[in-house]
Amino acid sequence: MKVNLRRIMPSRQSSAGRKAMSVALVGATVVGASVLSVSPAAALSWKCKESSKTIDDAGYSGPWGDNWDFTVKNCVARSGSYVYAKSKVSWDAPPWYSGTDLSETFDGAYFRLYIKHADAGADSVLLKRDFDIKSKLAGMDGNGNGSWTSSTVKKKVGGKSAYADGALRLNWDEDGKDIVHYGFSASRSV
Repeated sequence: MKVNLRRIMPSRQSSAGRKAMSVALVGATVVGASVLSVSPAAALSWKCKESSKTIDDAGYSGPWGDNWDFTVKNCVARSGSYVYAKSKVSWDAPPWYSGTDLSETFDGAYFRLYIKHADAGADSVLLKRDFDIKSKLAGMDGNGNGSWTSSTVKKKVGGKSAYADGALRLNWDEDGKDIVHYGFSASRSV
């Protein structure tokens, strides 16, 4: 079989045409690279532990219900010598908190995410990251419900086992105290 190859002469393009072609090629290359690259955190096998607590608004003693039901899901995964951690916080507050900026409820509201290593004595904190979640809590729906998921953090731990742990750190307005630490169940080790 004979294949007929002929040379196709490039046509003359204007400067705008050449720029459009360059932009199209760069765009196709970026799109192609985006399809091929998958974030390592997305492909991980996560181990999670979920726990719940009912927490009283320590700065309010009026006639309305003021207990917040929090659920925290702490998750950990490993890839080689790196450990990844993330958490999801969900809440169910009384509906009368909805639609406020919560400045009269919290002086500060934070979530602390840890990567820890289990030792014979006290566990070692390998990494801790604080997230300001006051505005996230204020973003609840009209029934007082909401949720927020932290960004994923990672730490090189070598061959050590590690787990994810997390805690709410709430500074209730007008309770006469500073930040109160509310711990939740940690994930299993990886």
